Amino acid sequence: MEKTPKSLRLHIALFGRTNVGKSSFLNMIAGQEVAITSAQPGTTTDAVEKNMELLPIGPVVFIDTAGFEDTTTLGEERVKRSLKVFDRADVALVLCEAGVCGTAEKNIFSEAKKRGIPVVAVVTKCDVSGPDEAFVNLLKETGAAEVISVSGKDLSGRDKYLSLLKQALIQVLPDDFVVPPPLLGDLLPPHGLVILIVPIDIEAPKGRLIMPQVQTIRDALDRDAMVLTVKTDEYPQALTLLNRKPDLVICDSQVVHQMVKHTPDGIPCTTFSILFSRLKGDMPLLAAGTRAIGSLKDHDKVLIAEACSHHATDDDIGRVKIPRLLKACTGADLDISFAAGRDYPENLSEYKLIVHCGGCMLNRREILSRLQAAAGAGVPVTNYGMCISYTQGVLERVLSPFAGELEKF
Repeated sequence: MEKTPKSLRLHIALFGRTNVGKSSFLNMIAGQEVAITSAQPGTTTDAVEKNMELLPIGPVVFIDTAGFEDTTTLGEERVKRSLKVFDRADVALVLCEAGVCGTAEKNIFSEAKKRGIPVVAVVTKCDVSGPDEAFVNLLKETGAAEVISVSGKDLSGRDKYLSLLKQALIQVLPDDFVVPPPLLGDLLPPHGLVILIVPIDIEAPKGRLIMPQVQTIRDALDRDAMVLTVKTDEYPQALTLLNRKPDLVICDSQVVHQMVKHTPDGIPCTTFSILFSRLKGDMPLLAAGTRAIGSLKDHDKVLIAEACSHHATDDDIGRVKIPRLLKACTGADLDISFAAGRDYPENLSEYKLIVHCGGCMLNRREILSRLQAAAGAGVPVTNYGMCISYTQGVLERVLSPFAGELEKF
């Protein structure tokens, strides 16, 4: 389970004012020195992450943030970075001391409520002073779904505190973590057959498949389906070797035109990126946003957002291929800019369209936060797979397995 990708883990963020004991709490839960602790305010700067296997919940990642109400020289920037962690938090742990629920704590509760993030209040330093009933009620009235008391320094009580934390987390787990959206299992009959078309090119990691391909294979196998994986030029021959039609064909977005050309009518087909638009984001919203491509004009600003940071190749899909396809499809001289990793512009309203990658490196919460931010700014969003399919004139074909989403488009 330690090898579970971070994007598939439950993200648990620790928030609170400076010196409330967040780092001590994380170290105690992890059973090791994950974060530096000190009596000096502002010790934690950038977010500190720790992957764990938290049974029976499963793989999680704890995110320790810089303290709110940080009055150090870099305090304002640290608090700003802590606020960005809300974009990917599935659950918020608000750490506070007994009897203290001031402006910092209320602001954290308010931000979590605005984003629909469940909150567990963790009263620290209970070895010094535990919360009374009135304070517990106050925390619940302020927004805590569950309240627990811990001591980061009482290492002998680690098992007890860990048990309390697990019980609280189980009570607040988001529905889409308990029962995640389907990847492809609902598109296949029992013991179905799916063909995956996987290009082996300069962007493919040597000796490995990329994450969406691996996740798709695993999901199909979990559903007792059969998987036939072929390279692009082997696909037509593979069809002739079968004694039955495949139930589904999935390809890399960059070869979608070739896949559709060689796939007989009646065989559902789509792309890895479009599958991930449902798993990680909001497929109807992204399908509807694709229509904006047809109305782009000269000098319109388009943002291409990549979730991973990498050195662009000569024919990079995000930096080179999609801009080329957009300009060829629209005939417009577009102003295209890029954002990579966790960089995401705050001035979204100046864009006419956002083209986001499949999001395999981000968790569902962060993708939805980005979509929500774009919707709030009135900017349509599509993703790589839908954008490429639209410019190739095959979007309706690759959305055909998803009847409801096609209606939205």
